[in-house]
Amino acid sequence: MKIIDLEPGDARLGAEILPVLRELRPQLTPELFAEVYAEGYAQGLRFTAAYADDGACVGVAGWRVIVNTSALRKLYVDDLVTAESARSGGVGHALLAHLEDRARALGCHVLNLDSGTKRTAAHRFYLRERMDITGFHFVKRLD
Repeated sequence: MKIIDLEPGDARLGAEILPVLRELRPQLTPELFAEVYAEGYAQGLRFTAAYADDGACVGVAGWRVIVNTSALRKLYVDDLVTAESARSGGVGHALLAHLEDRARALGCHVLNLDSGTKRTAAHRFYLRERMDITGFHFVKRLD
């Protein structure tokens, strides 16, 4: 498995990354993804992808470093998705390990993410990865 970071303008973002990302975020159209990434990149959003030996994209992580008063400096994972065809094959573990190394190198004290309450299989995975459930995430829609 090969894990790489992608930069804006890389053709693989739309052709290879987006199809895997849409397994978690089906609302993303190519246009919306480009718009979100353009604005998000300026805010620190980055994408890292895992590729199988045959060259297929099998996992994607969207992440950023955030500095705040609660964690001081953390690597926050916006998206972590393994292609359905590659699940239970170590892709998620490899991506998380890569991000953990990156977080340490960037001086982060914490790596964290949010996960929807109905994603119980993902929660089992995060617990196996020695992540702790430390809080609740509250949302108020502003439609």
